[in-house]
Amino acid sequence: MTKKILIVRTSSLGDLVHMLPAISDIARHVPGACIDWVVEENFAEVPSWHPAVNEVIPVAHRRWRKSWWSPQTREERARLRRNLGGRRYDVVLDMQGLMKSIWLVRQTHGERHGLDRRSAREPLASLFYDVRHSVEFWQPAVIRQRKLAASVFGYEFEGEPDFGLGRFTEGGEIQPYAVVMPSASRDDKLWPAEHWQRVFDRLARHGLGLRLLAGNDRETERARQLVEGRPEAEVLSRLSLTDVARVLASARLMVGLDSGLTHLSAGLGRPTIGIYKASTPVRTPLQGSSYTASLGERGSEPSAETVLSAVEQALAHDADRTRSLKGLDGPDILAGQQGLS
Repeated sequence: MTKKILIVRTSSLGDLVHMLPAISDIARHVPGACIDWVVEENFAEVPSWHPAVNEVIPVAHRRWRKSWWSPQTREERARLRRNLGGRRYDVVLDMQGLMKSIWLVRQTHGERHGLDRRSAREPLASLFYDVRHSVEFWQPAVIRQRKLAASVFGYEFEGEPDFGLGRFTEGGEIQPYAVVMPSASRDDKLWPAEHWQRVFDRLARHGLGLRLLAGNDRETERARQLVEGRPEAEVLSRLSLTDVARVLASARLMVGLDSGLTHLSAGLGRPTIGIYKASTPVRTPLQGSSYTASLGERGSEPSAETVLSAVEQALAHDADRTRSLKGLDGPDILAGQQGLS
C-alpha cells in the first residue's frame, strides 16, 4: 500500500545535502513510501538527484519576499497554494522547524509532524504540528535528521549514511585534479590567501590540477586572483548544481570553506577537507563514505600546516582505497575464486 509523504525542507544547500540520508532511510524502512519534497527553486536539483523522491515541488520564497505583494508574486503564491491544497498526504514532515516552513505546512492536508519546542530552532513552529518529536539539538545535522525521520515512521536507523547520489558516483573515473572552494558569501569565513597558496603548491607537487568553484562575479574575481600565474588552475563559474556535482564526483579530493558544496563533496564520497572559521563543525561536520576533516572552529581558523597535513592524509587514504579496489579485481583473487568453483 502506498504511503504518501511530503517533506518540507526548502534550503539551504548544505542542509539539503544533510537531508538525503534520511530520505534513503525512509525509502528503506517504510513500505510503499511515495516521497514528495517542497524545496526552494534554486535548489530544486538536489532532491531530484535522489532516486526515492517522486516529485519536487519548488517554492520561490527567496525571490517572492523581494516583491511579496506584486501581481506576479501573488499569482505564483496562489498557484502553489492550489497545488498543495489539492493533495492529500499520509504524513507531512517539516524537517526545517522554522516559521517560514510553517507557512508551507499550513497549506497542506495530512498529519503534520515536526520537532517539539525544545528541539526546533524556532520553538514557536512546534505549535503548528499534530505530532511533535524530540531530537537532541547539539549533534551532527545528518544524525539529527535521520533521528527525526526514524521517530516519525517508527524504525531505528543503522549503518553509515547513504546520500543516494549513485547517479554521480557509480561507474565514474577519478581524474587528476583537486576541487577548491576558496570563497564565501561572508568575509568572516574567508581563509588567508597565503594559506591557499601553500595548499595550491602542495596539490601541484602531487601532480594535481586545480578547479576552483565560484558562485558569482565577486567569488570568480577572488578565485582568479588566487590562481593568477598558475597554468594548472581553472576557475569554474556559472555551473548548475548538477554540473558541479559531476565535477566533484570525479575529483581526487576537495578543499573548501564550510559551504554547501563542501558538504556535497563529502556526500559524494570524495576525500574532503572543510575549513571552519565563522561556524562550528559540532553541528555540521563533514560526513561521507571517504576521508573527511572538519578543521577549525568559530573564531579560530585552522593553520596552513593543519590543512596541509589533512591533504596528505586524504591523498594517502584515497590511494590506499584505490589499491584495495584494484586488488579485489586482480588476477590472483579471480584465479582463487575460479579454483573454488
